[in-house]
Amino acid sequence: MNLAANLQESSWLNMAIFALFVAVTIVIVLRASKNNKTAADYYAGGRSFTGGQNGTAIAGDYLSAASFLGITGAIAVNGYDGFLYSIGFLVAWLVALLLVAELLRNTGKFTMADVLSFRLREKPVRIAAAISTLAVCFFYLLAQMAGAGGLIALLLGISDWAGQSVVITVVGALMIMYVLLGGMKGTTWVQIIKAVLLIIGAFAMTIWVLAINGFNLSTLLGSAVEAAGAGGEKILNPGLQYGKSDTSKLDFISLGLALVLGTAALPHVLMRFYTVPTSKEARKSVVWAIWLIGAFYLFTLVLGYGAAALIGADAIKAAPGGVNSAAPLLAFQLGGPLLLGFISAVAFATILAVVAGLTITAAASFAHDIYANVLAKGKTTPASEVKVARRTVIVIGIFAIIGGIFANGQNVAFLVALAFAVAASANLPTILYSLFWKKFTTQGALWSIYGGLGSAILLIAFSPVVSGTKTSMIAGANFAWFPLSNPGIVSIPLAFLLGWLGTVLDKRREDPAKQAEMEVRSLTGIGAEKAVSH
Repeated sequence: MNLAANLQESSWLNMAIFALFVAVTIVIVLRASKNNKTAADYYAGGRSFTGGQNGTAIAGDYLSAASFLGITGAIAVNGYDGFLYSIGFLVAWLVALLLVAELLRNTGKFTMADVLSFRLREKPVRIAAAISTLAVCFFYLLAQMAGAGGLIALLLGISDWAGQSVVITVVGALMIMYVLLGGMKGTTWVQIIKAVLLIIGAFAMTIWVLAINGFNLSTLLGSAVEAAGAGGEKILNPGLQYGKSDTSKLDFISLGLALVLGTAALPHVLMRFYTVPTSKEARKSVVWAIWLIGAFYLFTLVLGYGAAALIGADAIKAAPGGVNSAAPLLAFQLGGPLLLGFISAVAFATILAVVAGLTITAAASFAHDIYANVLAKGKTTPASEVKVARRTVIVIGIFAIIGGIFANGQNVAFLVALAFAVAASANLPTILYSLFWKKFTTQGALWSIYGGLGSAILLIAFSPVVSGTKTSMIAGANFAWFPLSNPGIVSIPLAFLLGWLGTVLDKRREDPAKQAEMEVRSLTGIGAEKAVSH
C-alpha cells in the first residue's frame, strides 16, 4: 500500500476537518474577547479560571506538537531513548509544583519580571527578563512552526520547501488572528478544548494499538522488534540514540537537565499561574496538569512502538515530515482517512493553541515590562498597554513565520528541548535565587539572566544543530565547534554560578524591607490579592 498516495487522496477530508476546527475555535475566541476590558482580562483572562480549568489549559500548553508528533516519532525511530523525552518532560512538573507555582502566583501580577523586580532594581531587571522571555518564546515557536510544516506537508503530500513555507505562513497568520481577537481568555479556552480532544484522540489510538496486540504490551514490543529487522531488539534497550559515544552520553545528560529544569522557567507556563484567583488554585492547576500530562505520556509509549510495529522506522523517516509523521501515519494505518483527519486536526489545533499561548506571553512581556514599566515609567493606561501588546503580536508572528521556515524538517521534540535549555539557563537560576536567597542582588540577577541566555544561544549557534551534519539547519555549512546538541550541561550551571558570583561581588545591597515583604507574601499570600487586583 502506498501511504503517501492514499494520504493525498484523502487531503480534502483533512482540510475540511481543519476548517471546521478553525471555524469553531474562532467563534469561541470571539465570544471570549467580549469581556477583554482591562489589562488583567487580556493578559490573565480576568483571573477567572478554576484550578481544574487552568490545569487542563496548562496541559494543553505543554502537550504541544513536540509531545504528540515529536515524541511519538522519537520512540518509533529510537525506541527507549525516545521515551526519555516523555520521562524528562513529566518529572519536570515536580520542580514546578514544589518550588515555583504557588510562590510565583503570590508574588507576581502578570509576568515573570513582576517577581524578579519586586525587591531588585526595576528597570534593568525588567529589561533582562523581557529579553529572556522573548528569546525562549521564539525558540519554542520555531518548534511549533516546524511541526505545522511537517504535518501539513504529510497530509497534502507537499514535499517541496516553497509549499511548506506557505503552510507555515498560513499557520502564523491564524495564530496572530487568535491572539489579537481573544487575548488570554480566548487562548485558554482553545487550549482546554484542544487538550481534551488530544487526550481523547491519543487514548483511542492507544486502545486500538493494544487491541491489535491482544492488550499485551510484550506482544506489541515484540512486533516492533520484528518490524525493525536485524538488530531490532536495540529499540528496547538504552543507547540507540544517546549511547553511541561519550559525546552522545553527555548530550543525553545535557538534554535531561534541560527538560527537568526548563519547565519551571517556561514563560508561557509561568504566566498561566496568574489566570487563577488564588495560590491554592495555582497549586491545584499543577496537580491537574501532572495527572493529564502523565496519562498522555504513557499513551505516547504505546503509540511510538505501535508506529514502529505497523509502519516501520524507515517508512516514517522517508515520509513527508520525516520523524514527525509517525502519529499521523499510525492514525491512517488504524482508521483510514477519517481517523487521520481527526488526529491531524487535533495536532494542527495543538500547534495553533500553543503558538497563540507563546505569542501572548511574549507580547505581554514586551508591553507590560518594557513599554509600561520602563519606557512609560508606569505612567500609562491599561488600554494603551493592551494596544502595544497587540502590535507586538504582529511583529512576533512575522519573526516566528521566518524562523519556522528555516527550522522546517527538524524533529520538533528536539527543537523544544533547546527552548527548555534556554529557559532553564536564563530564567530558573534567577527565579530560585529571587524567591529563596535573601542576599541576592540586581547585579546577580543580570549576570545570571544575560550569562545563561548568552551562553545557551552561543553554544546552540556553534553546535551540530545549526551546522556540520546532514540534519543541521544549515546543511551545507560547518562552523560547529561545540560537540553537544543541547547546551544545558554547560549553560545551566554557568547561570547559577554567575548569579552567585554577581551577588557576592556586588557592593550595593538591596532593600531588606522589600526582601522581607516578598518572603512573607510568597509564602503566605498576604498582600498578593491586593497587588494583582488593579
